[in-house]
Amino acid sequence: MADNQEAVERGQLAVVRADVDGIAVLALRGEIDYQSVGALTRAMPPADPTTGPRVVVDLSGVGFMDSSGVNALVAAHHATRAAQGWLRLAGVHGPVLRTVQLVGLDTVAPCHRTVEEALAA
Repeated sequence: MADNQEAVERGQLAVVRADVDGIAVLALRGEIDYQSVGALTRAMPPADPTTGPRVVVDLSGVGFMDSSGVNALVAAHHATRAAQGWLRLAGVHGPVLRTVQLVGLDTVAPCHRTVEEALAA
């Protein structure tokens, strides 16, 4: 991926952040719920209106996500969009995909099969 990696672990969620050609890639492993969502929100890049944050969130290692995760991703989408950037999701599958589709998150944050596809889109 890239040379700038930072690992954050809280509760049952591990977040590894890498920068790939100016795009923040957050690889998540574990479960996203009320107790662990803080690790995700802290790993999100700050909204910088001069560069327009571009973020790919890799959910391929996430087996469960409740409304806390949905809310964090919606907030990230709004923050990146307000700063002329974007948020893309990658590797969404199983129950997490079902949750993303039920709440319509996939209609505002494009879902891609892999991180590579999300980066190239």
